[in-house]
Amino acid sequence: MIRFRIFSLSNFLPKNIKIKVYITVIFPVVLNGCETWSLTLRGELRLMVFENRVLRKILMPKREQVTEERRLRNEELYAHYSSPNIIRAIK
Repeated sequence: MIRFRIFSLSNFLPKNIKIKVYITVIFPVVLNGCETWSLTLRGELRLMVFENRVLRKILMPKREQVTEERRLRNEELYAHYSSPNIIRAIK
């Protein structure tokens, strides 16, 4: 599994810059050769989990700003991230 540590190590970068890095660097790397894939339901779920994990890393508030520990729901993730999801990009 590919691990991207740019989002956890760089707390000084604003969220909009991290999203731009995701769209311009990580998104194309993940989708490399997707036109030859036979996309199954399991593959779709794995890609959605990957995308949600990266977006949660980007959009979660810093630890000192959190009053209670909770994860962002998928609806909240997609409200902050307006680009099409990874499955729509493949299809």
